[in-house]
Amino acid sequence: MEKERKTDRREFLKVTLGAFIGGALFSSCSLSDLKNPKTMVKSPIKTNVLRPPGAVPEEHFAQKCIRCGRCGEVCPYHCIKYFDVKTGGVFSGTPYVDVMEKPCYLCMKCVYVCPTGSLVPCAKEEVRMGVAVINRQICVTWQQDKTGLMCKTCFNVCPFSGVAIKIDHDFRPYIIEENCTGCGICAYSCIADTYPENNGKKAISIQPIKWKKIKQIKLEDIKKS
Repeated sequence: MEKERKTDRREFLKVTLGAFIGGALFSSCSLSDLKNPKTMVKSPIKTNVLRPPGAVPEEHFAQKCIRCGRCGEVCPYHCIKYFDVKTGGVFSGTPYVDVMEKPCYLCMKCVYVCPTGSLVPCAKEEVRMGVAVINRQICVTWQQDKTGLMCKTCFNVCPFSGVAIKIDHDFRPYIIEENCTGCGICAYSCIADTYPENNGKKAISIQPIKWKKIKQIKLEDIKKS
């Protein structure tokens, strides 16, 4: 009985903390921010702005996540940020990764500290944050006839090079979509933006994808990996 009371107390504190954070965020929102209800409930997930590994379907995330901040606290790379009211609406306080600021290095620490199952434990290769898309019009290697250069940066930095990203007989990179984790390391590392003619644009972006059921694994297995 005492154990049950302690468990209930912990759950109460989790929910209360989440509600407090959410309330604080909404209290900082002006009336002008609330004029468009559609904006407030629209998912803020978009190109290069993605959920951390193992996230449940977006339509359930806002309700399931209690905004405890544990995922961001435990991330050794500090790549997990949180939406505010203006950028996230009802998703304010929930975590995201902007791969152009700092990609996910798939350490998987966030998934086993999540208290609500908003982030589901899974193996690194099962992660599906999004999918990499190569813009061949500005990729240095795809435009090697013009640039005279060959770049393998994206291939070299990919945690699953040869599986998620491959190169053809002309050393041009291409994505194997079903194997891409969407971690964003390739997009972050892309050097195409250093060429003036590309106007600061990188040749790779990470696009959100429809949620796919992933194979869950035990937390202790993640900790060992």
